[in-house]
Amino acid sequence: MRRKATALWHGNLKEGKGNLTTDSSVLDHTQYSFSTRFENGIGTNPEELLAAAHAGCFTMQLSAYLTEKGFIPEELKTAATIVFENGAIVRSELELTGRVPGIAESEFQEIAHKAKENCPVSKAFSFEKTLQINLTS
Repeated sequence: MRRKATALWHGNLKEGKGNLTTDSSVLDHTQYSFSTRFENGIGTNPEELLAAAHAGCFTMQLSAYLTEKGFIPEELKTAATIVFENGAIVRSELELTGRVPGIAESEFQEIAHKAKENCPVSKAFSFEKTLQINLTS
């Protein structure tokens, strides 16, 4: 499998603008700029896209591991925050809320941490990855 995205940029860093497009067209000339990355401009930025990738990958991996153990999750919700400090991405903070009938808290914790370490996006990231877990009934 191969996935492709294209970035197009015009101008210098601060006043320039660009857009991102993916082959699936989920992103279709989606704008990004200095202000969307470092201020509150409208559009996306690389860190937001990394957060979406990590949240999605981790949640799918967790669902797979739970299913292998005979648990069917009613809902898994993961928020991922990419932390950018001093010109470097230093951490991905995952916050998981799950509703999984019949699972013990300790087993859910164990499976979630396994998913955090083993999802392909986690493996691609060399920076710190944290996980906060909330199992609801």
